Order: sequence, then structure tokens, then C-alpha cells
Amino acid sequence: MPPNTTASSGQKPGKSGRKKGRKARLFLIVLVLALFGGVAYGGYWGVSTVRASFPQTKGSLTLDGLSGPVDVKRDGNGIPQIYASSDEDLFMAQGYVQAQDRFYEMDVRRHMTSGRLSEMFGSSQVKNDEFLRTMGWDRVAKEEYDKKLSASTKKYLQAYAKGVNAYLKGKDGEDISLEYAALGFTNDYKPQEWTPVDSVAWLKAMAWDLRGNMQEEIDRSLMTSRLGPKQIADLYPEYPYSRNKTITQEGQYDSVTGSYVQGSGTTAGSGTQSTSGTGLAGNTTAPDGLQSQLSKLYNVLDNVPTAVGVNGNGIGSNSWVVAGKYTITNKPLLANDPHLSASLPSVWYQMGLHCTSVSSKCQYDVSGYTFAGMPGVVIGHNQDIAWGMTNSGVDVTDLYLEKITGEGYEYDGKVLPFTTRRETIKVAGGASKTIVVRETKDGMPLLSDRDDELVKVGKKATVDSGAPDRGDGYAIALRWTALDPGNSMDAVFQLDKASNWSEFRTASASFDVPSQNLIYADTNNHIGYQLPGKIPTRSKGDDGSLPSPGWDSKYKWTGYIKQSELPYEYDPKRGYIVTANQAVVDKDKYPYTLTTDWGYGTRSQRISDLIEAKVKGGGKISTDDMRQMQLDDSSEIAKLIVPKLLKIDVADKNVRDAQKLLEGWDYTQDADSAAAAYFNATWRNILKLAFGNKLPKELRVKGQCLNVAPVDTTGPADENQTVRECGQREADQAQPDGGDRWFEVVRKIIDDPNNDWWKAPKTRLDKAADNRDELFARAMKDARWELTAKLGKDMDTWSWGRLHRLFLKNQTLGTEGPGVLQYMLNRGPWKLSGGEATVNATGWNAAGGYGVVWVPSMRMVVNLDDFDKSKWINLSGASGHAYSAHYTDQTDKWAKGELLPWSFSDKAVDKSTSDTLVLKP
Repeated sequence: MPPNTTASSGQKPGKSGRKKGRKARLFLIVLVLALFGGVAYGGYWGVSTVRASFPQTKGSLTLDGLSGPVDVKRDGNGIPQIYASSDEDLFMAQGYVQAQDRFYEMDVRRHMTSGRLSEMFGSSQVKNDEFLRTMGWDRVAKEEYDKKLSASTKKYLQAYAKGVNAYLKGKDGEDISLEYAALGFTNDYKPQEWTPVDSVAWLKAMAWDLRGNMQEEIDRSLMTSRLGPKQIADLYPEYPYSRNKTITQEGQYDSVTGSYVQGSGTTAGSGTQSTSGTGLAGNTTAPDGLQSQLSKLYNVLDNVPTAVGVNGNGIGSNSWVVAGKYTITNKPLLANDPHLSASLPSVWYQMGLHCTSVSSKCQYDVSGYTFAGMPGVVIGHNQDIAWGMTNSGVDVTDLYLEKITGEGYEYDGKVLPFTTRRETIKVAGGASKTIVVRETKDGMPLLSDRDDELVKVGKKATVDSGAPDRGDGYAIALRWTALDPGNSMDAVFQLDKASNWSEFRTASASFDVPSQNLIYADTNNHIGYQLPGKIPTRSKGDDGSLPSPGWDSKYKWTGYIKQSELPYEYDPKRGYIVTANQAVVDKDKYPYTLTTDWGYGTRSQRISDLIEAKVKGGGKISTDDMRQMQLDDSSEIAKLIVPKLLKIDVADKNVRDAQKLLEGWDYTQDADSAAAAYFNATWRNILKLAFGNKLPKELRVKGQCLNVAPVDTTGPADENQTVRECGQREADQAQPDGGDRWFEVVRKIIDDPNNDWWKAPKTRLDKAADNRDELFARAMKDARWELTAKLGKDMDTWSWGRLHRLFLKNQTLGTEGPGVLQYMLNRGPWKLSGGEATVNATGWNAAGGYGVVWVPSMRMVVNLDDFDKSKWINLSGASGHAYSAHYTDQTDKWAKGELLPWSFSDKAVDKSTSDTLVLKP
């Protein structure tokens, strides 16, 4: 849950009359702005107050600490390109400029990563802070900074912090951002100085939202309360290796050398770990009490504010690179569009960092996408190479059941003491709260301590005969690679100045967490891929797919995969590499289980097919071809299901008229398509009838209630022996979400019309469905009347974009703040094309509705022949100031699939420059 500023009614007013008067004046300003809808009509005071926080972009400013002048050149979209003569000046200026545009966002992020949201937003955030303190992201970040990072990285972090603090010096909150003026009504909060650790900790938040299969681990366990092992296996089918290609195709693990090699190698299938899963001490049914624990744990996780994703659910990304032999430039083209939750401002900040002369004193000439609050460029290109990232999805988290005994926990027949620490949470307008955090010897925090009920297990809990007596219950602990200090911050700077494949791979070796698919291209016409990351190995038979018994040492991690063993690919013969969250490597060519929960390859295979179609037709791929591929919104599940739907004899004329929309439909999901609207509504109802209504309440949408059998059953519920159960999940987190895992589930049974999954019980309005076609007919009818209610009876007015809308909301005050502030800070809606598991992945959750919940957070296409012909776009804009011209100035173009020119050379940057600010020592 994002920060809530309405829950701090007990906060003290300002002490001075001047402060009271200022707050009263600011209230009137906010009210005027809200009533008249903007700065232009807000009156003199409204304009002056809002503009007070706008950055100076012209003229000159003096910054203590610079060794020489720095030029900040902004284009017509407010995107800055910084020119300096030393590394320290470059990153100091980056800190200053990002603070100018985005400091409020940066401030909220650091309070989240350090578990200090309550200091800003009051008592509503105490539970979130308790969880975040238990995780200890800032403690790990401090240890990284103190003990792990290189001297040069520390120097850059210090310079960046110096730049941020130079901007803050002498400013009150309302001088920094409008949100601080709003906070001032109830809170005397004052922004504090920035520290290097604040920057490092942001990587922990990034890792949290890209953490892999922890959610699936919880969901599978929760399913055991209502589904049997075979049914759960049906809902988590194996990756379709024969149909959807893996990322690496021309390399494999060499068991002789113990490394991953390009080209031929010894097949390693015999060493592949089991994917059967033996967590829960070998049980096929989760203990009853564990159901309660995991359900409550899910609620705790779901409440943690989203950083860069959707709390680990449903997020993905696309990236691909095409070798010069297949492009019109005869040099590689590289595309990337990470799929993350929609945020305002966008999580990305576009920027160029240029040394006026590249030398040992000043080593960087790089441009791309940054995180406000962190120095360097995360995704982009320098003068020699370009790189992109997608989430690999490898399993770097495990949940462990812990047997609590007295003040310790059981481990191999002994009772070991917990490591404990006390954390004091300061609360704006309220009393501070102190908590005790407990960790095992492996540094695993007890997540269950964050809810009093999580420690207790139900009276009927059962585990196998080897488990210790449950006593008062089992606790839940987390093992996660990001809780170990690492070197990911070093990797950012190494990537930014890498000049070839060797240096790129060296940089990737430091990229501990989050584990990302890294794609590569260079100006010497090479392309490549590397899987980096600190990836754990487990004992044979343990694949990390279910919670494991913490009392047995054979379930602890056995080590980490060596860098030399991680999959990679360099200049593959096929001439292109695609990463879109599919399996990294064929399971028969690799001895380690990277995860059991890959994306299922729908997007990656579609991208590969589009590339192959162009190449095999004798064509050459252009920058605009890459852009058009990013916008592909073909529905792969529609291609599978629509032919079946069209064969069904529909009696109801109104439903039959809707069915006709699908005749001749090309399966594209344009915003103005009525057919796309009807198909997606039908798909949503197929999922609900076939699967959703059979899932346990912990996975279903909150408030949606069903009569269900009180015990496990594989057949229709007996209406005379049912109980009323209501769903417990937020709509955008519920199942079935309709992603490509569900595509694969349906594909497996689509030609088995009498499969049990196609059965649905009768209701007051509908007879029972006994087979696929009866269930499809019912889904088409339900879809018809659902869209009639939502869009009207006249199908000529239907369109996918009317259902599939994007709202951009400020992640704090714009989400749950007062309505006046929401009006001021939020934007939208935009009617979008695309959909779930399409290349143009404007994601929606089929269990909860049609609204857009994640998006291509940015799009870029890099031209390695001429960087000035590269293109980019951001979801929102450069500015975090609500009434800046650059708050959402890129969103309309983004929604239409347009890209902006991306200047890199001095000449191109000068030509595109609108404003120049000189920072002087």
C-alpha cells in the first residue's frame, strides 16, 4: 500500500505563527489549483509556489566542490546531457540535476528502502516499515558500501551525494517539490541530506521487485488446500522447450571443464536437478496451519510499496539484438523495453553523462536510462557498446519453515540461538515503535515475526514423520541473495565504460542482484548475451519450488554457480538474440536448476518469428522495423481459441452477434478494436469458469464470493453441501492472471474437450458445463453481458481501449492522499493497444479486470552504426514536478508507439539543446 497521508490526524501543528500562516496560505494555493485545474488559472500565489520548485535550466549557478565548470544541456523534452572534465564533477552534477527534477521521488525511495516511511507519512506506514526493517536493506547496503565496493565507486557515490546536497542547501520543503507543501499541512518533516548508502540501497528495492519465483512458491503452497498434486501440476506446466526457443541455443555446459561453452559441449542432462519439488518436508499437501501463515505472509508482501515492478508478479521485459548482416546499416540494432508497473514519474530518468575529453581523469561518455537517486547509467550505450536488460526470473529466494523452541530454533537436532537486533521506528505525529528482528545463522530474517498470527500454526497441521513436533507452530524465514552484501554498484560503472565483449562480461560478473538477462552489441559488429548474478545451488531433489524445512541442513543452499558456468552467447550463427523472460537454457544442456518458473516464451517466440519472417523474406531490418516489433499486439492465445469459439452454435442472438465480431479478426489488439474487447472478455470468463472458481480463496479476488465444497474435490461442488467463501487478494494480484502460463495451461487441454477442468457447476442462471464447448459458450454469453454493462448494448461503440486504460498515479499522495491532491498529481486515462503476453505488453490481470497494471516502462532502439539515429521514449517525462511541462510530455507519444530522437554526439546534442545551465566551482 503506498504511503497514506490521511492517517496522521494526531500530528502537532507548527510551533510558530509564521509557520501556521504559511500552511494556511499553502492550503489556499492547493485548493485554488485544484478548483481551476492548473497553474495557468491558479492565481499569482499558486503560480509562484509551484514554480518555486521548478529547476533553473538556464544561466549559471555556483556549486561548491566542483573542480571545473560543468555544462547541463537540456533538449525540448527537458532531458539533460551533462558535460564535465572529471569523473567526480560528472557525477556531482548528475546528483544535482536529478535532485532538481526528482528529489521528492528520491526521498520517498530512500525512506522505503530504509524502512522509514512512517517518518514522512505517519502511522499508516508502520507495518510496512516493520517489514522493511526486518529485511534490513539499508543495513546490507551500508555493509556493501563499507566493505565490498571499490574505491572508485565510493568516490563516485560521494560525489553524487555532494551534488544532491548542494541542491538541497538552503531550501525549505515547498521550495523542492509541491508534495512537501502538502505534507506540511500535517507534518513538520524536513528533507535530510543524501548519503552514498541511500543510492546503494535503491538496488535492493530493484532486486526485491525482480526477485524471481517467491510468489509462485507461496501460491503453489496455498493451492494445496483445495487442489491435489496433479491439478497443481496442470496449472504449472513444464516450459515448452520444443516450441518456444530458449535464449541461448548454440552453447552448453561442458562437464569436463566445468564451464559453459559456445558451440559444442558435453550434454549435461544427466546432472539436471529434479523439478519435482520436495519442500514442505516431502508433503504433497501443505499443513493446514501453513495455509494461514502463507496467506498472511502474502498480505504482508502485497502491502510493501511497489518499487520498480508489481511486487514480483506478472512483470517481464523484452530485449533483442540483431547482427549487422541482417540490418540495413550493416551494424547491429538493439531494442529494449522493460515491463514494470506504471508510475508517475516514471521509474526511469533519461540522461547523458559526457566527459569533454575521455581520459584517465574522466572516463565516461555514456547515455541512457538512469534511476533518480543513483549515479551512472543502468541501460543504454556508450561510444563503443550498447546493452539492455530483462528480468531473468532465476530463483534467488527460498522460504524456510522454522521450528521455534524457546529463544532459538531447531537445526539438525540442536537448538540454535537467533541473532537479534532492535529497530526503532519514528512515526510522524505519533509515538515511536521498537521491534525486535530475529535472524538465523544464515542471516535469514523471520518474516513471520511481522504478524503476531504468523508464528502460530493450526491445530491440524501435518508434516512428515521426520519433522520436529510442531509445539506452538512453525515460523517462516527468508533466504535471499540480495541480503548478502554484493558488488552490483561496481557493475553499473564498469558497464558504463566497457568498450568490448571482454570488458562487458567482466562488468557483468559484479552484477550480483538482481539477476538480469544482459544483451550486448558493439560498433565492431558483435552481439552477445550473458546471464549474470549470484544464483544459488541446492541439494539434489530440492528445486526451490515450495517452502523447505529449515530444521534439516540438507535443504540449505550448497553454494553459488560460478561465473564461468553461467550461460552466455556470442555472435550466434542465427544472427540475433532474443530475451523476453523465457527459459535461458535447455534443461538437457545444463546441470543446474535456474528456476522452475520461467516465463513461457510467448513474447520471445513472437519476436523471433518476426525477425525470421523479415530475414527469410530477404529483407533487412531497420530502426523503425525494431520499433514496429515493439508495438506488435498480436494475441497468441486468441489464435488458439478463436477457431474453437467460432464453431460453437450459439442460440442467443445477442451473443451470436458478438461472436460474429471474431469472424475475420486478425488477432491484433488495437485500442479501437471491438473484436479484441470481446475476445479478451471471453478469455477472462473462460479462465474464471475453468480455473479461477476452483482456486482457494487466498488466490481469488477480494470480495468475490462463491459457494464451494468444504473439502477437496475434483468434481462439481454439491450445492447441498457448500460453504460461502470470499476471495482475499487485491484485483491486480489475483489468479488466474491470464499470463502466458495460463496460455500454456489451456494449450495442454484445448484438444481434450472432456477434461475435468472444462467442467463448471450450475448456478441460479446457468446450467452446469460438462465439456469445453459448453464452458466456452457460457463464457461467450457472460462476456457479452459483461461488456454490455461496461460499454453499452451497441457493439459499434465497443473498443478494447475503452476497457484497457492506463492511469498514471503519483505513487504516494496521488494514490491515497486527499482527493484534491490526487486531482493535482495524477494524469490519464490513456486508451491503450496491446495486452497480456503480447510483445506490446500492456499487462492486465484477467482475474481482476481490464485496466492496465504494467507497461513497457520505456522503449529504446540503439543504432550501432550511428548512435545519433538511435531512438528512445519514456513513460512519463523528465520532471517529477506536477505542473512542469515535462511531467508527462512523453506519454502521448509513448501511447502511440512513437520514439524521440536520441542525440549523443556533441554536434547532435548542441543541435537539440533548448536550455543550457553552467555549473561553476
